[in-house]
Amino acid sequence: MEKKIRIGITGYGNLGKGVEAAIKQNQDLELVAVFSRRDPASVGVKDPNIKVLPISEAENYKNDIDVMILCGGSATDLPEQGPAFATHFNTIDSYDTHAKIPAYFATMNQAAKSSGKTSIISVGWDPGMFSMNRLLGEAILPVGETYTFWGKGLSQGHSDAVRRVDGVKAAVQYTIPIEEAVNRVRNGENPELSTKEKHLRECFVVAEEGADKSKIEETIKTMPHYFSDYQTKVNFITEEELHANHSKMMHGGFVIRSGETGSGNNQIVEYSLKLDSNPEYTASVLTAYARAAYKMNQEGQAGAKTVFDVPIGHLSPKSPAQLRKELL
Repeated sequence: MEKKIRIGITGYGNLGKGVEAAIKQNQDLELVAVFSRRDPASVGVKDPNIKVLPISEAENYKNDIDVMILCGGSATDLPEQGPAFATHFNTIDSYDTHAKIPAYFATMNQAAKSSGKTSIISVGWDPGMFSMNRLLGEAILPVGETYTFWGKGLSQGHSDAVRRVDGVKAAVQYTIPIEEAVNRVRNGENPELSTKEKHLRECFVVAEEGADKSKIEETIKTMPHYFSDYQTKVNFITEEELHANHSKMMHGGFVIRSGETGSGNNQIVEYSLKLDSNPEYTASVLTAYARAAYKMNQEGQAGAKTVFDVPIGHLSPKSPAQLRKELL
C-alpha cells in the first residue's frame, strides 16, 4: 500500500464535518488532526481517535500534514488564515467572495511561492465546478451566452435575515430558479434576464404566538437588498413542519451555455447539481482537490492555483494508465 496523503482540517463547522466524512470515503487519504479556535474539549469529532488541537499549535505539525484543508468563512477567516497557513502547508480553501478573488489569489500566491507550497483557492461548486463549466462552455462555443442558476436551495444568509424580523420564531428561505426563464434558455432564445426574472425567493416562517402575520409578510417582502427586488412568497408553518421538512441544507443549480455553430445550429450544454447537503458536497470537492495539491507540490508547482490550473486527472486516486483504460 502506498503512503497515504495526510490531511489536516482547520475549522470544524458544517464544512469541516463534511471533510471528515469525505476523507473516510477515500482510501488514499488519512485525517491527522482537526485544529479549532474553540476549546478542543468542546469539539466533538466523529472519530474519537482523531486529535483536536488549538489552531495556535498547527505550525508544530507542518512535517506531519501534507495538505491543510481550510474550512473557515470567506468574510473574515480565510483572508487571515489563508496566507498564514500557506507559509507552512499546502492548502485548499473555498474562498467564495467572487469580486475579491483576484486580490486573494495575489496574496496567497506570494505566501505559497515564498514557502514552496501549493495553495488551491476558491474550490467548491461555485466557485469551482461551475467555474470550470462556464469556461468549457465559452471556450467551445465562443458565440453564445452563459447562464448560471442557483437552487432550489436553502440560503443561509437570507434565512438569517428572515429570522431577525420581529415576530419570527424560526424560518428558512429557498432560492428557486424561475422555470420560464430556464426554459427560454434551454430553448436557445438567449434572453437578457434581470435578477428578478431568474430566481424567486420562498420563505417558510414559524411566527411567535400572537404575532401579526401580515406585518411579518410585508416586512419580509419589502426588505431592501434581500427581498424587495425579487418575487417573494411567504408561507406560515408550524415548528414541527419546519423541523420535519426543512432541516436539510439542500442546494443545487445549473450552468447552461447556449451557443451557435456553423450556419446557425443551436448547441446547448448544461451541467447541473441536486444536493441533499450543500456543505457535505462542497467538502467532497475540497477533499478531491487536496489530493491534487499534494501531487502538484510533488511536481514542484508552488504558488496559488485555481480549478483552472489543476489537471483533472490529479483529482483521481487512479493512475494515468488506469484513467486512460477505464474512463477515456
